[in-house]
Amino acid sequence: MTLRCIAVDDEPLALGLVCAFIEKTPFLNLVGRYSSAVEALQGLHQHEVDLIFLDIQMPDLTGIELARVLDKSGERGPRIVFTTAYNHFALEGFRVDALDYLLKPFNYEEFLRAATKGKAYFELVHRAQPVATPPLPDLRDEYLFLKVEYQLVRVAFDDILYIEGLKDYVKVHLKSDTKPLLSLTSLKALEEKLPPSRFMRVHRSFIVSLDQIGAVTRNTIQIGDSTIPVSDQYKEGFNQFLSRWI
Repeated sequence: MTLRCIAVDDEPLALGLVCAFIEKTPFLNLVGRYSSAVEALQGLHQHEVDLIFLDIQMPDLTGIELARVLDKSGERGPRIVFTTAYNHFALEGFRVDALDYLLKPFNYEEFLRAATKGKAYFELVHRAQPVATPPLPDLRDEYLFLKVEYQLVRVAFDDILYIEGLKDYVKVHLKSDTKPLLSLTSLKALEEKLPPSRFMRVHRSFIVSLDQIGAVTRNTIQIGDSTIPVSDQYKEGFNQFLSRWI
């Protein structure tokens, strides 16, 4: 797999270095180089791009601002690797779903590590694409892809016990691991990806796997050693589910 790339940096030396690294890497194809985010935005309308190596501190439009513009486009856009001399942008880069974060000055080994992560991401996405074949069991009914740190992790529905919503994150509690997966997404967004025949929201902060319920009371659910509350807002739907047990 070859990834189409552009490099964006207002410093000529830094831009030249990134372009040289891209051209040195067999699975990367440089399709554009830009000295500003505004130029890059125009170029993205002319080229199909998989990966952007993007500086953050630039005049007119910063790399973070460009990432936000691309995120709001509503289309599956390119993934971003930020290149910057300032490590305090790391959290902001995570919030705009950056694939990786290279702190200047970086060498080719560090660059290659980030590029390889991009290659692995697109290979995983490509394998997950549905194939036009005669009707077969839909694999998307068996798992979901969850963003964990800078990785896309495949999580089997059968492995999920329950999901706990925090302020900006969710914790996905698994049968196979005592340590939950932490993902920067909302409980509502995750609820929309889960099959309603297998999962139910029972509280503002909890979604449970119906297959994993061991016991219930009027206001709680027992899954393994965990007791999960059922709030009034979701009690009617949960009671309808319980009626099938009785």
